[in-house]
Amino acid sequence: MSHMIPVPGAFAAGGAIFLIVLWDAFEAIILPRRVTRKFRLARLFYRSTWGMWRFVVCLIPTRKTREALLGFYGPLSLLVLVGVWAVGLVLGFGLMQYGAGSAVAVTGSQPGFQTDLYLSGTTFFTLGLGDVTPRSNLARLLVVLEAGFGFGFLAAVIGYLPFIYGSFSKREVNISLLDSRAGTPPTAGELLRRHSYAQGQDALRALLKDWELWCAELMESHLSYPVLAYFRSQHDNQSWIASLTAILDTCALVIVGVEGACEKQAELTFAIARHAVVDLSQVFGTSPKPLPHDRLPAQELRQIREILAQHGMKLHDGEQADHKLTELRGMYEPYIHALANYLNQTLPPWMIQKKGKDNWQTTAWAQSAGLIENEVAPAVADDHF
Repeated sequence: MSHMIPVPGAFAAGGAIFLIVLWDAFEAIILPRRVTRKFRLARLFYRSTWGMWRFVVCLIPTRKTREALLGFYGPLSLLVLVGVWAVGLVLGFGLMQYGAGSAVAVTGSQPGFQTDLYLSGTTFFTLGLGDVTPRSNLARLLVVLEAGFGFGFLAAVIGYLPFIYGSFSKREVNISLLDSRAGTPPTAGELLRRHSYAQGQDALRALLKDWELWCAELMESHLSYPVLAYFRSQHDNQSWIASLTAILDTCALVIVGVEGACEKQAELTFAIARHAVVDLSQVFGTSPKPLPHDRLPAQELRQIREILAQHGMKLHDGEQADHKLTELRGMYEPYIHALANYLNQTLPPWMIQKKGKDNWQTTAWAQSAGLIENEVAPAVADDHF
């Protein structure tokens, strides 16, 4: 067997790749905190791939097809990122073996970079075929280290993926529950209207308290694992962005003044929801942007007041109330608008413009067959809500 000359530059490059990938995987999987340094492999990966994916998908004219393909990105990107980490670690150890002089024994051919890369791959994935073996002490040390890191990496990934999907499912529970409480898509006006029945204020207080906890969990999980933001809801007319916006809108209306409402709870929910929006906007680098149009023009605000008054829920009016509402909206709308643009999602209106059916009132069979759902359902819904 011929001896190759060590290449210190290749060894240093391999060590650098190994450390960069290992630290990035550690921060993404194990370190439960927001990482603020400018360069991160995972951040670079998501910014580049999401931009290309969104651009290509948005060329498709059909909305449902677009939403379906955008929904593939989150889970697919997670698997691809794990693959990128694995390839980076294999490449790093392969370069270190090559830089150490390719001190391996191989039957039927001369050792070289390809052989070192093959040894690195079989070692990292714990195959242990034995057709290439290390000969020097440094090569043996690298093999042992890679086998250990490979085993630990696979164990971390096995624990990481179920946690991600568990967090996603937990996030979607309240979004699904909001369908019957605030309509589809959820709106602040409809949420308040459906809680205008007797004891509705108590139910609204409990709902806002639940969403206070949901917003705190959203902030904690999505700051630690930003990939969750790319996971889209099961229905294309629902999203965590739309639900969060509807809750912020509702809190703003209640704080401005719904007589007899739970203003203190609305303030608490508004605070944590706004906190989540601003922090997530910072994580994704989406600076606040002014909205292209007013989400709540004066005429629509008057309409909301009239509808709520008809159902026994009076909303304070006047210049002072309008000014306060504008101030509250300015605290979150530019941030949530920037986030929605980045994630290619739409913000809900303040009031349902066209009476339709909630998701629970429809079925896929009826939609595909062009049938009309039971007409009693909307009336029943109105009676109860």
